[in-house]
Amino acid sequence: MKYIFWDFNGTVLDDVELCHAILSEMLIEEERPPVTLEDYLHIFTFPVRAYYEIVYDLEKTPFDVLAHRFIDRYQPRSLDCKLHDGVIETIMACERLGYTNVLLSASEVKNLAIQLEHFNIAHLFTHILGTQNIYATSKVQVALAFIKEHNIDPNDILMVGDTLHDAEVAERLGCDIILFTKGHQHPSRLQKYKNINQISEILDKIR
Repeated sequence: MKYIFWDFNGTVLDDVELCHAILSEMLIEEERPPVTLEDYLHIFTFPVRAYYEIVYDLEKTPFDVLAHRFIDRYQPRSLDCKLHDGVIETIMACERLGYTNVLLSASEVKNLAIQLEHFNIAHLFTHILGTQNIYATSKVQVALAFIKEHNIDPNDILMVGDTLHDAEVAERLGCDIILFTKGHQHPSRLQKYKNINQISEILDKIR
């Protein structure tokens, strides 16, 4: 059996502009220098704490306070975002081609469930894997546990994501990776890996 592990934020859900808008609001409140969208794409990274260390003064306002402040704003407003063009059709086409679609996200699983229900896409995924907190540390352990539980050969997995962290996760898992260039990191940062400009291009890679 072949699997596709789909990232959610920035890959399935087009939430980049929202995340940048909330960042801009919080930077004003923290009396920090503004960050353009272009700059955001160049500095966003995982773990999220490392990105926060760049844009905030964590000695003034601790990371956990900022993380909660962000998610309190992000979660309700994320329901007004759109899915990336062609995502639903592409995931369904992958299933018709015999792939098992798995959602693998660094988002807290309860928040993720609310989003998937709102967008009516939970049924597209055989398994939904999230984390147990809001701090967006890493998806590695979640994915490794799933692979072990289901006795999956990493060679049978393709990961689709939008950040270098997704590539790092794929390397840890020993599986292939394709990065989407319209997510949370600038395309110039992703050139080391196979990448796509439209989600539907996945179909050309797996046929």
